[in-house]
Amino acid sequence: MKFLLVFDFDHTIIDENSDTWIVRCAPERKLPNGLRNSYQPGQWTEYMGRVFVYLGDNGVKEDEMKRTMTTIPFTAGMIDLLGFIGENKELFDCIIVSDSNTVFIDWILKAADFHKVFDEVFTNPAAFSSTGYLTVQHFHAHHCAKCPKNLCKREVLKEFLDKQLERGVSYTQIVYIGDGGNDLCPVMFLKKNDIAMPRQGYTLEKKISQLAQSLSPVQCSVLVWSSAIDIMSYLKLLIKE
Repeated sequence: MKFLLVFDFDHTIIDENSDTWIVRCAPERKLPNGLRNSYQPGQWTEYMGRVFVYLGDNGVKEDEMKRTMTTIPFTAGMIDLLGFIGENKELFDCIIVSDSNTVFIDWILKAADFHKVFDEVFTNPAAFSSTGYLTVQHFHAHHCAKCPKNLCKREVLKEFLDKQLERGVSYTQIVYIGDGGNDLCPVMFLKKNDIAMPRQGYTLEKKISQLAQSLSPVQCSVLVWSSAIDIMSYLKLLIKE
């Protein structure tokens, strides 16, 4: 009896987008229009690369970035939920699949002492260069037409499950917790016994209900949450069964 919990990060674990929060470090806490308008669909990682260059050019250092990032609030109930998962690690494997980056996620989880709750974090690799600029790379290359070119979460999940099977680990149920449009691809990969938990009022919930209306619903069960306490209540039921 083991359950796999798959978490998105931005607007799921934390109540903000880590990539837009970092703009608070910029002069006057905003980006110049030219930079802000340079984003092209599907190329968020490239856009963030330009943002980090701008911050570096303006003398924003690693410690200031870290201070800013660790002030991001967790989503309502999330601290209780992660505490509960941490106390029941023998029942739950827990991973993050996120379009944020390793530096931000690492800072935020370590500052709140939640890094031990997660077995693995799959996100865009980031590091500070010798000149002190933050650089971010694509997580992987893939052939999925539905996903941004740097990350297909379905592929990440599938590879993780395959590796776990090789180690002799299979899961009674997968619980996928997310909010965004890029969470739909992995949700569509889930089986009948699994459960998708989209955040109420966010893109993922809307996309799942559009599929249901067009009579091509997802295979898995769907349970909407607005506070992470809703997720914790479900997990408590799971382990009672």
